[in-house]
Amino acid sequence: VQLQASGGGLVQAGDSLRLSCAVSGRTFSSYNMGWFRQAPGKEREFVAALSWSGGSTYYADSVKGRFTISKDNAKSTVYLQMNGLKPDDTAVYYCAATETGWGTRPIDYDYWGQGTLVTVSS
Repeated sequence: VQLQASGGGLVQAGDSLRLSCAVSGRTFSSYNMGWFRQAPGKEREFVAALSWSGGSTYYADSVKGRFTISKDNAKSTVYLQMNGLKPDDTAVYYCAATETGWGTRPIDYDYWGQGTLVTVSS
């Protein structure tokens, strides 16, 4: 299974970005998906999760109401729409996948993308 994240960039506070994560190698529709982020000098933290059916989502309190996770099974891609970006959102964003359960800890996920950098200037 390979995950390829893209869509990061440099934006100003209040702007929007949409991250994409293309998944290849196995049956995409069976995966629970997650997004995490890691700021310089900090641990990797949970951002959002989406169940394999697409029917359940979960968000970190820090992004709730601003970020939306979704997926397109036909394109084997999961998205993270980020609105109202803040400087505190600056981090490398990682997508992750698992076939067994889902959660908010990095250890809950089996497969990881390489990360895409999001920088939000004030």
